[in-house]
Amino acid sequence: METLTGWHVDMEFREDGDKTKAAAMLRLSDGTEVRGHGSASRHPADPGQLRVGEEIAGGRALKDIASQLLGKAHDEIEEATGRPAHPLR
Repeated sequence: METLTGWHVDMEFREDGDKTKAAAMLRLSDGTEVRGHGSASRHPADPGQLRVGEEIAGGRALKDIASQLLGKAHDEIEEATGRPAHPLR
């Protein structure tokens, strides 16, 4: 039997001069929310490319969420088995 599920991601950006901050929120199918943050700084000599700052900050926010999800899965494996889980990469 195939099960179909989905996750929803919301991403917001704040620009302040040469700095971009991203806040991401992942909503899992069970309603659990995981939040991540990321930032990027543009070097003064670089051209102003708003999208690049958003991509870097957003990628870092999603990487933060990914790290949290791996830790959550690791903890759940240990809790279910009663044994140390192999580190997840």
